[in-house]
Amino acid sequence: MLQKADEIIWGIPMIVLILAVGFYMTIRLQGIQVRQLSLAIRNLVTREKTKEAGEVTAFAALCTALSATIGTGNIVGVATALAAGGPGALFWMVAAAAVGTATKYSECFLAVRYRKVAKDGHILGGPFYYIEQGMGKNWRWLAKLFAFFGAGAGLLGIGTFTQINGITGAVNNFFDPQNQWMVNLFGRDYSWSVVISGILLTICVALVLIGGLQRISGVAQVLVPLMAAAYVTATMLILVFHYREIPAALMLILQSAFGLKAAAGGTLAAMLAAMQKGVARGIFSNEAGLGSAPIAAAAVRTKEPAAQGLVSMLGTVIDTGIICTMTGLAIIVTGTWDMGLDGVAVTARAFEIGLPFEPRVSSFLLMACLVCFAFTTILGWNYYSEKCMEYLTGGRRQAVEAYRRAYIACVFIGPFMTVSAVWTIADIFNGLMAIPNLLAIAALSNVIVAETREYLRKQG
Repeated sequence: MLQKADEIIWGIPMIVLILAVGFYMTIRLQGIQVRQLSLAIRNLVTREKTKEAGEVTAFAALCTALSATIGTGNIVGVATALAAGGPGALFWMVAAAAVGTATKYSECFLAVRYRKVAKDGHILGGPFYYIEQGMGKNWRWLAKLFAFFGAGAGLLGIGTFTQINGITGAVNNFFDPQNQWMVNLFGRDYSWSVVISGILLTICVALVLIGGLQRISGVAQVLVPLMAAAYVTATMLILVFHYREIPAALMLILQSAFGLKAAAGGTLAAMLAAMQKGVARGIFSNEAGLGSAPIAAAAVRTKEPAAQGLVSMLGTVIDTGIICTMTGLAIIVTGTWDMGLDGVAVTARAFEIGLPFEPRVSSFLLMACLVCFAFTTILGWNYYSEKCMEYLTGGRRQAVEAYRRAYIACVFIGPFMTVSAVWTIADIFNGLMAIPNLLAIAALSNVIVAETREYLRKQG
């Protein structure tokens, strides 16, 4: 049933909708993701002195957003996309991200443009507010729908199950790959490494979440740059030591992307499989169009929606343009995508083959990166989904606190779910979240374009 729902939601109509909105905003904003990339970087490193309402800096908001996007999608998600859709999935992942960068700019622009300040001073912002205020009160049902799907995605998919499942899988792959130390729980056998790591991570998550946005962003500002630099360095080493295989890998990616390496299923079927897996996993990783990053962007201390939109779009560039691409290339040049492996084992094997270290050292490096990636994603998505819950319940703190406890409980039970079910549930909620948000971006495109042009005119 889950597989059937996933196929329907992530069928051709969803792929067309995501790519169409990205293309539409890219054209209307005149390729802002390329033309204004230097301005985006400048806005990130330049602290704006303003007395505008807000809770965090632009850098902190970007790190919070990246903490939610740089996670298992970059390591496990890319691996599962390549294993299921072939090397061509990487092409469609990057293609979707290229136009998705304009989508990310648009949604984060709207988040700042239509945000509200609560009586206690904290910021209320995100797709539910720009749907309700930008499109009008008659569309509040659509805002509620987004908030419901967002709370579900955090609780049952991208925020908990996939992340903790990836962490415990990597820990198990390192400490007990032969599953020699087992215990029977819930009628199934699990490695003690899975059980112990799951309990320890649940405790760490609970301790950070109690501190709210300030503690989450504080942890993200430290961990995100460090873990991203370490992981990019490792994948770069793999590519350096396998530079001879890179031209053949690039050719294989292009051939697979357009079904030229099709098997019995035929050219069109192979192309659609690569496109579906690539776009779905790409959206899972960079979240462009999903509506999650705007929730973090809304809390920035700034008076210019366009300035934060530019900073936020860097998240897609870093996440998919750099990290996912390098992961995919590392997997393809080492050939691990076609070894019959699943999940994190695909990337783990690529690290073992590709790095000039002992396999145990390479496996430990990947495990450490994945643990940090997924841990910060759990934190970031808790913030997103709590904001969704806050909107759904009219700001009732008791409901939000109950949701937080349920979120921590889902982190605890995540390791005991099967990999295929976990990723399918995450894909379904991601797709359902994207629909209301993409419709809102298209409906409010005139506001985005007009105010962006005015901002860029002032910048000279």
